Amino acid sequence: MTPQEVTGKDPSLLMSLLVNIGLLLIMAGAAIPIFTMGQSTPIARWIFAAGAVMTLAGRLFSPYTGKALRVKRLHRIESWSAIFFCVAAFFMFYDTTSSRDWLAFTLAGGAIQVYASIMLPIAIKKALKE
Repeated sequence: MTPQEVTGKDPSLLMSLLVNIGLLLIMAGAAIPIFTMGQSTPIARWIFAAGAVMTLAGRLFSPYTGKALRVKRLHRIESWSAIFFCVAAFFMFYDTTSSRDWLAFTLAGGAIQVYASIMLPIAIKKALKE
């Protein structure tokens, strides 16, 4: 396979910025309640939700167009991490007295994001060798 067939079409600059800014907003929205000893401020919920929606929009509007199945699967996993962040944002608004649910979904989304970020370059190198 050629490098273009493996990596697919690059996402637009706008979608890349949308995902990166969204992830930074998720981080900021999650850090505020953690550093304020569990007292969730309303602004933190809105920051987190805005980041989750931005990340999901960026992932949905920049699909993988290559032919490598493993790389395609990893791109789908990245989209699932954005969905987990949106579910975490829902739980931030649904139950404001407890932080268990939104933290669990945020950690799950983060773990999936880290896994995909580590495995994508490895899968691309492996597909290029084949």
